[in-house]
Amino acid sequence: MIIYHGSKDIIEVPEFGKGNRRNDYGLGFYCTGNIELAKEWACPDNETNGYANKYEIDPGEYKVLDLRDDKYSILNWIALLLKFRTFDTNTPLSVQAKEYILENFYIDVEEYDIIIGYRADDSYFSFAKDFINNGITVEQLGEAMRLGELGIQIVLKSERAFAGVKYLGYEAAECKEYYTKRVSRDKKAREAYLGGNRHNPGADGIFVMDIIRGRIKNGDKSI
Repeated sequence: MIIYHGSKDIIEVPEFGKGNRRNDYGLGFYCTGNIELAKEWACPDNETNGYANKYEIDPGEYKVLDLRDDKYSILNWIALLLKFRTFDTNTPLSVQAKEYILENFYIDVEEYDIIIGYRADDSYFSFAKDFINNGITVEQLGEAMRLGELGIQIVLKSERAFAGVKYLGYEAAECKEYYTKRVSRDKKAREAYLGGNRHNPGADGIFVMDIIRGRIKNGDKSI
């Protein structure tokens, strides 16, 4: 599998144990299979050029958590964000929702070498917060993920995975081009989301309050 890591730096040897522990899936080396996305991620502003570092790894040699698999739901992804990202739970409901989702849908990522799943850009993160605050349904959240097209990320988690990745080179990312594309992609995700039934308490579907009241657990066919 060919993967790319967008960065302001050329990284020939990813270092295990470095990085931000508050990323989506905790500490790890965050990559994508899409070089265009990597170039966008490499340009967080329109003043600094970046690089799409290219690597090769054989996922068949590792224990992989693929959140796209049918046996997982969007709530498993939400649980991981609640575990690692910083959420403002400033209402009794959001506090209760966080506790319930973590207790019933969290997957221990430390058991895996590689994780594959959604990347929580600012827009995706705002969708997740709306769900935790009972503003949208599970179905609306899933639709927002699908329409947003903000990309899937591949995260190397274990020291073993870091040791097995092979560096293949890099391509430069011009910030004037790729920051614009990044902003455009995020805007498209937000417009698709706002075009739905956001904050409609009468919307059909399952809200987080329904999940709590119904004692819905991981693997329930309703989600």
